[in-house]
Amino acid sequence: MASKEVQHDSDDGMDEFMDKFKTQNYKNAFSEDNWEEEFDRIPMFMKKAPEEIDPQKYPELACLQAILHDEDRPPVEQAKSLKDEGNAYFKEKNYEKAILAYAAGLKKRCGDQELDTVLLTNRAAAHFYLGNMRSAFNDAAAAKKIKPEHLKALIRGAQSCIELRNFAEAVQWCDEGLRAHPTDKKLQELRAAADKHKRAKERDARKAKIKQKKLLAEKETLLAGIKDRGIKLFQSVKPRPGGANSEDEDEDEGSSAAISQLSLDGLSSQEATGAQVFLDEQGSLHWPVLFLYPEHQQTDFISAFSEKDCFLDHLAIMFGEELPPWDADRKYHPNNLQLYFEDEEKDTLYEVDPQTSLLKVLQHKRFFVKSGTPSFIVLVKSSSFAKQFFTGKEIKRL
Repeated sequence: MASKEVQHDSDDGMDEFMDKFKTQNYKNAFSEDNWEEEFDRIPMFMKKAPEEIDPQKYPELACLQAILHDEDRPPVEQAKSLKDEGNAYFKEKNYEKAILAYAAGLKKRCGDQELDTVLLTNRAAAHFYLGNMRSAFNDAAAAKKIKPEHLKALIRGAQSCIELRNFAEAVQWCDEGLRAHPTDKKLQELRAAADKHKRAKERDARKAKIKQKKLLAEKETLLAGIKDRGIKLFQSVKPRPGGANSEDEDEDEGSSAAISQLSLDGLSSQEATGAQVFLDEQGSLHWPVLFLYPEHQQTDFISAFSEKDCFLDHLAIMFGEELPPWDADRKYHPNNLQLYFEDEEKDTLYEVDPQTSLLKVLQHKRFFVKSGTPSFIVLVKSSSFAKQFFTGKEIKRL
């Protein structure tokens, strides 16, 4: 009977306890409006760790973190905890924080070679996905130094080499890996890809070398043609000390300087078109030529002016039936124009006969081709601007 009474009392007590919830809200319960947000604050049910762990907002998580990072624990345990933390960040694709966690684990210097190797390969993977290929390679190399046959280290090292376009080195990494893991498909695939890229790179290098050799030969032929005609390129190359005492040395230096100018600005036009002098199949030179109209601050550019053409041929085309819009006074007619080239060193203008060929002018002893583009000043005969322009300058005829 006593036991029945106890059971009866217990039932009554539970009923009374449960009845309270009908009239009173349970304290510390989730709210109906924010229960999902509050549920996500519990570490076990978190979908993603917060960027910053505020002990006031996440007391349970802060407590767990304090346990994980307890400095009183052995270094191996601490390193393992940091590895797990890094793996969690890695799964969330938060590679920056994963790298920090793995780095912190390595700083523990736990002495466990297997664990250190895993931390390095994992950090290499995080660097790889961030595009830090050099850092990924360095970590893979460090891991391989500890464990030369570690599969993930070998794979990550080969992948990093491929991304860095060091295909020959990638093949070496794969060969080392396949000696230890001859049946690994990933290493086999990487080796095939690296070898394919290596052969393509070598092929492209051979093609580039042949092309460069051909271009150099063309430049040397072009330079020889210019030199044979007695055309002078404006040189800014200073002579070497002590080189002026030997004619042979001067000759060699002049040739080297001219070749240098060919590859830099001596024969490379500074115009937007990028046109430059070339030899045609008949052996004639064609020059980019610039005409300057100082009275109107205008220019004309002819990309391929044959050395055999006379100036009047081009002036007749440029100022033929249609005059340029800037010539409001209609003064620029072919037979009403005068051409000059300037000798800046002597502050002298040389008048050019429009019936003269370009070659004859370029061969003049005071004409220097600057920036690969012969230039000429065009003025209207007897114009007031021309008279003013000539002030202080000496005028000579060819």
